[in-house]
Parts: sequence; structure tokens; C-alpha cells
Amino acid sequence: MKTLSLLAAAALAMAASLPAHAHTPYLVPSNFAPRAGQTVAIDASFAETFFVPETAFDDSQFTVTGPDGKQAPLASQVMKTRTVAEYTLPAGTGTYRLSTGPRLGALFRTWEQNGKRESSRDPAVKIPTGAKVISDFQSLTQADSYVTVGNPDRAALAPRNKGVELVPVTHPNDLYVGETFDFIVQYDGKPLADQAVEVTEAVWSSDRTPQVVNLKSDAAGHVRLPLSAAGTWIALTRHRTAAPAGAPVAEYSNSVTLSFRVLNP
Repeated sequence: MKTLSLLAAAALAMAASLPAHAHTPYLVPSNFAPRAGQTVAIDASFAETFFVPETAFDDSQFTVTGPDGKQAPLASQVMKTRTVAEYTLPAGTGTYRLSTGPRLGALFRTWEQNGKRESSRDPAVKIPTGAKVISDFQSLTQADSYVTVGNPDRAALAPRNKGVELVPVTHPNDLYVGETFDFIVQYDGKPLADQAVEVTEAVWSSDRTPQVVNLKSDAAGHVRLPLSAAGTWIALTRHRTAAPAGAPVAEYSNSVTLSFRVLNP
């Protein structure tokens, strides 16, 4: 594939990239533009290369949001390396949001006491009183995508105003080379300024190196991604937030992704 000149230029113009992380969550449908009545297969996993599944996305409630804006649960089956679901589209046209829903994952605790550093992921292990806390957080992950039957509409794109979200401004099923994909990064309904976003090409094979572009949101949480090549891509943002009262940790480490397809005009 040719070098993505516009994406590279945008990456250089923007701030530095997100740090490398293994096992990023994703959800990808079998078809971004299905027909009414067609059954869409859905894969969700944690991976280092997209979309090569490594660890199943378990312990969450998958959902589908229809063109009427109503959200409904979606049954899923957890396998060894991925979680799968199917959704049969009803009659009519419009856009559907497919989501893994939020998943609380591993706990990460590190502390120092008496000159010795210790770590634990065991929820039963507490940080000793008087210890210096190095880290005390839990992963909170979610992966989304959109599919459209016929003409795109926007009810399913509405933000939930809860947690970290990538909220499309440009319709994610109406993306073409030479245009831009605009979206807002927000937390609890408020924009996240200067927030790093990493956009990675899906290469579908672990023996290929994907194109990656790194961007940052502006003061209004707005991100503009130049679209220079057709294919399937995934946008990722990570953000630390205070955990709610009663949580077993001090912070949540949020990881949110959105997979989308870019077409040639």
C-alpha cells in the first residue's frame, strides 16, 4: 500500500503518539453496509494486530442501538480468542450501533514499603497501610462500530454522555478517500482537550505492518482525520479517570475504540 502522505503529515503536525499498548479491544462487523434482513456477524477481541484475535472480550453485555435510538441487549458467545455475536437486521433502513458495552478488567496495584516495591493483580490483596502508592487502577474497556442499511441516519450516533466516548460528527458509514472523518472525544458528556487518539489500519494478518496515525483533540475535543486510503481502520483513545466511590481502586484506565471503513469515491 502506498504511503499515506496526508495521514503522515497530520501525524507530524500533531502531538506525539500514544504509547504502545498490547491487547487493544476491538469490535468489527462482517459487513458495514448490509441489506435489510441480512444477518451481521460480529467479532470482538483484544489484539495487538487488527483484526487478529488473541483474547476474548468477555464479561460484558453486548448491545445494539437501532435507527430509533433505542438500545437492546445482544446475545454473544465467548470463545477462547474472541467473542462472537450475530444480529439479524429488521426491515427498513438506517444506522445501527454495535457495542461490546463496558468491561471492567484486571486490577493493577504497585506500592513501595520499607524500600521494597511490590505489585499485585489479586483483588483480595490490599495496599498496606502507610505504603507509597505507585499505581492503583483497573482497566475499563469498550469497543464500538456502526453499520448502515440504505441511507445513513444519526439517531444511533447520539452520545450516551457516560464515560469516555468517541462521538462521530462525520457519519462513520459515509467515509471516502479525500475527505475527513471528524469526531469528538468526550468524558461524561464533556469534551476532552489535548487527548491523544491513535488510528491504526486493519491489516488482518500478523505478518503485515499497519499504517498508524497519531492525532490530538483540540480545545473542544474535536479530532479531524484526513482519509487518504481505503480500508478498515480502528481509532483508539486511552484516558485515566477517578474511579467512583466504592470501587476497589483509585482510578480507571479507560480504553475505547471505534472501527470504521473508508471507501474509494
